[in-house]
Amino acid sequence: MQKEISLKLTPSEAANQAIITSYIAQTFCVKENEVAGFYTLKKNIDARSRKQIWVNISVKAFINEPFIEREIEKIIFQDVSSSKLKIIIVGAGPAGIFAGLQLIQLGIKPIIIERGKDVRSRRRDLAILNKEGIINTESNYCFGEGGAGTYSDGKLYTRSNKRGDIHKILNLFVQFGADENILVEAHPHIGTNKLPHIITAMTNQIIDCGGEVLFEKKLVDLIIENNELKGIVTADSDKLFADAVILATGHSARDIYELLYKKNILIEPKPFALGVRIEHPQEVIDAAQYHLMQSCKRGDFLPPASYSLVEQVNGKGVFSFCMCPGGIIATASTNSNELVVNGWSPSKRNNPFANSGMVVSVAIEDILQEKKLEIAHSSPLLLMEFQKMVEEKAYQAGGGKFVAPAQRVVDFCNNKISTNLPDCSYLPGVKSADLTSVLPDFIYTRLQKGLQAFGKRMKGYYTNDAILVATESRTSSPIRIPRNIDTLQHPQIKNLFPCAEGAGYAGGIVSAAMDGEKVAKAIAVIHQKKLKCS
Repeated sequence: MQKEISLKLTPSEAANQAIITSYIAQTFCVKENEVAGFYTLKKNIDARSRKQIWVNISVKAFINEPFIEREIEKIIFQDVSSSKLKIIIVGAGPAGIFAGLQLIQLGIKPIIIERGKDVRSRRRDLAILNKEGIINTESNYCFGEGGAGTYSDGKLYTRSNKRGDIHKILNLFVQFGADENILVEAHPHIGTNKLPHIITAMTNQIIDCGGEVLFEKKLVDLIIENNELKGIVTADSDKLFADAVILATGHSARDIYELLYKKNILIEPKPFALGVRIEHPQEVIDAAQYHLMQSCKRGDFLPPASYSLVEQVNGKGVFSFCMCPGGIIATASTNSNELVVNGWSPSKRNNPFANSGMVVSVAIEDILQEKKLEIAHSSPLLLMEFQKMVEEKAYQAGGGKFVAPAQRVVDFCNNKISTNLPDCSYLPGVKSADLTSVLPDFIYTRLQKGLQAFGKRMKGYYTNDAILVATESRTSSPIRIPRNIDTLQHPQIKNLFPCAEGAGYAGGIVSAAMDGEKVAKAIAVIHQKKLKCS
């Protein structure tokens, strides 16, 4: 018989298959040798109690019958090389790739164009950026095969349960090489060292099925006739025509927003969040989250601890974002005079530092009085220009070559420039600076109060052993590209389908992937007559 059981175990017990087998046997009143095997269905850590940390697991046990390994649902992709229906996808990030895979399942040929390079070539550009402070504006942490998702460490946790089939997205990641643990963990994570190979396997699948993936192809214009999109123009003057265009360009492709604005295509400003990256020694976060005594280690049975913090300060949310246990801070800039930082972790999360975005919500009313913006307050590009302004100030404060302005946490809150800085994972290097001169006052004053509040909530969090690195500004798109609720088309331009983070409809790998699938299905419905003739 097959039975499901939930167990509450200590971390060491949860890591021991023999002990779990023993608990299964006791629960169902059978001998241990009658338990043929089991696999884990769900797993999460409960560290709320100061006395004992628990691991809650649900398992499927096979009793007095042969054990069967977990069956991974695999999708068979068809050949679409002869499809009469062709869809251009702009952007090879999670949304673009999953849209392409979904189109193939529907018998439609995807043509993905990506301004950046493939993973292997992109890696060389990242090395030059980190070592020499020289950026390739078309190939960096944001642009290239897999988009920003490739080097965002593969966090797959999302609350967007109603946006699509999360289970299918996770299964596809496993099908293309991810560890099966992502189907089990409460906060699944792949790791930056593993994700690039998975992304490449996905793009190869699209090509093998007759789709196209064209790197170093940058969209520079749209071919529109009578408010109907016919095709696109690339930077090398190629004209590509298709039945529809999915715009999955991510939140950093500012030139796309500028192109739409120039062509009088409707876009809207969208609230986002801006702040800094905060980095602690991982041991500090472990001690706080696992209630460890001073000098005690978390041990071999617990992962590096994470956290999620939020506080309302003067009517605005101050919150952690994209927390990376055992991670590093990386340069997420896309232009040579702007400084943006982000964070990622390898699969083992075994670096000595923990970092997280620490940001403040930003809306139009927050910056209407900003005198330094040389743009009309009625412009839909207003929030984007504000974002750009702060990034430029951060670059100047760092002194160039993507050296980042930084400050110890307590010094920042006390308006004191740090005389020295702790070790930091940020490879281009950090420079002591007054971050209150980089960040707008409504940002830094709220950050100061938020950090002090978090220190009261988490022991050791408010410490001068922690460093703030500016600036974390690409939390989400500062612009929304509107679309019809039912057809998902742009309300003004037929056959233009705004998608995922760059259009303001997703936030993270899984939600972007689900939105890509959703848009692909919407296109199939609209073009179903032509699809039947293929």
